[in-house]
Order: sequence, then structure tokens, then C-alpha cells
Amino acid sequence: MTMIDVHKIHYAGWDNCIQVSNGIIDIVATTDVGPRIIRFGFKGDVNEFCERKDQVGKKGGDEWYIYGGHRLWHSPEAKPRSYIPDNKPVAWSIIDDGIKLSQDTEPETHIKKEMEITMAADKAAVNIKHRLINEGLWPVRLAPWALTVMATGGKEIVPQPQRDTGLLANRLLVLWPYSKMNDHRVCWGDKYITLLQDPDCEPPFKFGLSNEYGWAAYANHGHMFVKRYKHQPDAAYPDFGVSFETYTTDFMTEIESLGPMVELQPGESVEHSEEWLLFDNISMPSDDERQIDELIKAIGLS
Repeated sequence: MTMIDVHKIHYAGWDNCIQVSNGIIDIVATTDVGPRIIRFGFKGDVNEFCERKDQVGKKGGDEWYIYGGHRLWHSPEAKPRSYIPDNKPVAWSIIDDGIKLSQDTEPETHIKKEMEITMAADKAAVNIKHRLINEGLWPVRLAPWALTVMATGGKEIVPQPQRDTGLLANRLLVLWPYSKMNDHRVCWGDKYITLLQDPDCEPPFKFGLSNEYGWAAYANHGHMFVKRYKHQPDAAYPDFGVSFETYTTDFMTEIESLGPMVELQPGESVEHSEEWLLFDNISMPSDDERQIDELIKAIGLS
């Protein structure tokens, strides 16, 4: 028998949010705007996700807001296509162990966005199935793109590929024009890249990686958030071929996974799944890779 509780609540200025909880963790999804998960954390504890205090509770209008939390986009990034406002109500329904969120088709792109969110009954784990549906009259080339906006003050850990490929390259790293290689927030380690969120540093920084291990972790509040997904080694990904991207500025760090590029025919859909895990009693890791190895082994990611 399921132990998942689903009910409507008021949250962060929105009247019609849906809370899903197993008594250990909870998520809160907005239905006045979205599809979006605005909160994830241990029940009764802090939100691991960022909330933009000047934006939460807003709805309607033609301006795109980041709001915070977790959202679904389609890549490659472009304006205005990627920034179609998600300021209108979304439909929701209860499914086994969770909820489904369905956005109206974007009139400009003819793409419909959906999320199916399910929760484990007895541990701090959530699965999110992201779906893009082409409801237009012509094929669209895109990739599903899942973006999680984390709260300030944390440190991210991203594993680097370790395959021995002999004389051939074994990893792909991409940078954006505004990313400085000597940015004080990033540490380019041998096995891991760590990225510090600095509330006093506004200039943006972003990198992408062929993340063959399919996970990234974010330590904050004495907890560790882990995002997992399936990296497909032979698939074609956006942005020169990376399945993982991360971005930071003064108010957040964004942890992003991507699915492969697809030619989505009219009426077809593409899905991209993530698993979220949350661990308690985690000290903020240093950049010492031996310490990171011990931490990763202790939580079962090695």
C-alpha cells in the first residue's frame, strides 16, 4: 500500500500548489504557472531549491520569470523560443505514487510540456519523467532539457570521465563566452570538477561536460542533493555534444541534464528521466579529491 500523500496547499504566494510527500521528503509543484517544481527537501526542513523572492507568487503576463525550482525546456537555447513564458495554469492529476503536470501547448513553438513526478514510499528519492510533444504540423529538431535551480551557498560536484581511450580523447568540455577559466568558483580537478555558489559573485559562469557517469551532486544545508540521469555515449547531444551543463551566478546554481537531439515528428513525443536523491548529515566537501571519493562511496555513487 502506497504511503504517498498528495494534497493542495498555498505556497510562496501561489494558491494552487500540490504537495507530494512520503513523510521523509516532500516536493511542491505549482499549478498556477508551470510545469514547475518549486520545492524539494526533507519534510519540514529547508528548500534545497532556489526561490526568487521577487518573482514567486507571480502569474500571468508576457514576461518570462525564472521563479526558481525545477523546469523543463527544449534545447538548443535560443531567444525567444526557449523563453516562452510559463505563466499560465497547468493541468494536474494524481498518478500512482505521485502526480502528472501538463502545460497547454506553447502557441509559438507548438510544443507541449509534461512532467510525471513519482516518489519512493520509504526513502528520499523522486523520479521525474519529462516529456515534450510536438503538436505542430512540421518536424522539430530539439533535445529535452531539465534544469534544477539550487539555493545559494552550496558546492556542486561533477565527475569527469575516466575511460582509458589510449591515444584518443576521452572527454568533452565546453565553455560559454562569459566563462573565465580562472574563475575562483571552479576547481578543475583530476577526477571531479567542483563549482562553488558564491552569493557575492554576480558574473555568470557555465560549463558543459560529456558526463558519462550520469550524475551531479550539490552539498548545502548539511544535505546533499543528487541528480541522476542516463548518459548515452553514442548519441548526439546539443552544444557540441554534452549531456550535462551547469550555470552559476549570485542567486543560484543551475544543474542541467539533457537528452539526445531528436527529429520530433508531428504528434510524436520524447522523454527524458531523472532521479533525485537527498542525503542528510553531509559536511560541506573540500576540493580534496580523496575526501570527495570517500563521500561519493559513502552515499553509493562510486
